[in-house]
Amino acid sequence: MKKPVSTAQAGTLESNDISIIVSPGEPGKGIVIELESVVFDQFGQLIFEEIRKTVEDQGVTDVYIKANDRGALNCTVAARTLTALARAGVALKEEVL
Repeated sequence: MKKPVSTAQAGTLESNDISIIVSPGEPGKGIVIELESVVFDQFGQLIFEEIRKTVEDQGVTDVYIKANDRGALNCTVAARTLTALARAGVALKEEVL
């Protein structure tokens, strides 16, 4: 299983974007996601699911993710998550490169 080796960030707090901060998590805690969103009531669960799916698809465990969403599309959520993981030292699977 892969784990981030450092803290890294991707994205912005601009409208229609999302800021993702990835940090090594506590061993055995799994994927922990803290989410703030301007559309939390409508799309919060979908954003959680997109982040979790993206992280799980990369085989990453024991990671802490702080996300601050400003109405980003799913493709942006996935792209920012992958970029933050890569910047944190996770070797991404080749099919996403």
